[in-house]
Amino acid sequence: MNHALDIDQLRTFLAIAELGSFTKAGEAVHKTQSAVSMQMRRLEERVGQPIFIKDGRQSRLTEDGLRLVEFARRMILLNDETLSAFNGQKEVGHVKLGVPDDYTDRLLPQVLAAFNRLNPSIDVQVDCCSSAKLTAAIREGALDVAITTSGDTMELRGEIIRREPLYWVTSSQHSAHTQDVIRLALGPASCGWRRLSMEALDRAGRQYRVSYTSSSAAALVGAVQAGLAITVFPESAIRDGMRILDEKDGFPSLPFCDIALLRSDGAREAMHDKLCNHLVAAIGNVGNGAGQMAAE
Repeated sequence: MNHALDIDQLRTFLAIAELGSFTKAGEAVHKTQSAVSMQMRRLEERVGQPIFIKDGRQSRLTEDGLRLVEFARRMILLNDETLSAFNGQKEVGHVKLGVPDDYTDRLLPQVLAAFNRLNPSIDVQVDCCSSAKLTAAIREGALDVAITTSGDTMELRGEIIRREPLYWVTSSQHSAHTQDVIRLALGPASCGWRRLSMEALDRAGRQYRVSYTSSSAAALVGAVQAGLAITVFPESAIRDGMRILDEKDGFPSLPFCDIALLRSDGAREAMHDKLCNHLVAAIGNVGNGAGQMAAE
């Protein structure tokens, strides 16, 4: 006799497959790790095949587990579309998310694509701009959820979910960092990272000039990769073709950058919870461990 598959178990399974960790999946679907493990044991019993296999201290998907991923996505989508049709709605939800320009090309492709596969009926509209503007938009209710960095606002509000170092970066193919007068590519005068970097160079007695100013991270990246200047980026925003500079290169250390999750007063529905939980699980590194895909 065939057993019906449980949609909630499939959501948890897909979260594990997308996020690579039982722990992170539990955060995303709001379940304890023991509850996640129990769900996966029951899912294996219903499928009748092992979907995880031990690999040292971690677990990874078996071939049957990999096959199950696509079925899970299709079943979740059909389930949500069916409920939506009978609720008289085209979409289960619509969320407005703000993201700093520095993180757009890293956050959007991986993290939001995974969220879409897990929650295909929740439409996410993304607005990319500075953290200061995102903070104001949250306060005014123009955005539901936002990711902001302390480097821009310097007065960070919300829940700090990630902390990472700021680095001086140069092109790996050029030598702009070896000039007597360092050319900098930085954000506008309101950017906190600009102020921090200039103050650090002043304390170190390094000569510099700001040669390129832009609120667009892509423009700063272009200037650096072309060997025209150096800039300051947080660890996760460093691109290919860049090299980190440190004290051995004559550049002073910089403080850590805090990344926070902000939520407007009106964003209190289940769809907002799902997106916030997913963002914390996918990019957060404050308050939890490495998040290995451990079965127990």
